[in-house]
Amino acid sequence: MRLAPGARRYAVPLLLAAVPLLFAFAPAGLAAAALGAFVLWFHRDPEREPPDGGVVAPADGRVSVLRVEDGRVRVGVFMNVTDVHVNRAPLGGVVASVDHRAGAHRPAFSKESERNERVRIRTDSYELDLIAGAFARRIHPYVEPGDVVSRGERVGHVSFGSRADVLLPPEYDSGDVAVETGERVRAGETVLA
Repeated sequence: MRLAPGARRYAVPLLLAAVPLLFAFAPAGLAAAALGAFVLWFHRDPEREPPDGGVVAPADGRVSVLRVEDGRVRVGVFMNVTDVHVNRAPLGGVVASVDHRAGAHRPAFSKESERNERVRIRTDSYELDLIAGAFARRIHPYVEPGDVVSRGERVGHVSFGSRADVLLPPEYDSGDVAVETGERVRAGETVLA
């Protein structure tokens, strides 16, 4: 099983602590082992095969945001704790900037999440926001300015719950959107527009 970078940093201490805890207090040892195994499973990074065309979903989850901002369409995907949290490029392009903005840690599905911590990846045609949630405390971008990304390529991950929003290129309008609010999508595979 492929894992997102850094997964072992979270899981190994729990798994190592489980061994002596099993002998000292078995229930605590089992809990530490189960939590370590969950952390590894949470950071899974399956292979994905993008379709031939279209803007693909940047994350696994449910479409939670679908709105027009200053004439451009924003599509947001809320990632539940059971979803894969590796994020993918919705389109190919050249990374213009990767900016971190500190902020709150409100539930990523709420309106209050507009003030949450985020990393914005700007390309020559679209923007991708990786947004921390109530429990997410680590946003890990994999790209830097100047990188060329392909549609469906891994661009980062958010540990422990979050949202990923894509601001579509200006040539897309709401009539081009192929998903609805509440619909389940898969990163790198489901066509958004």
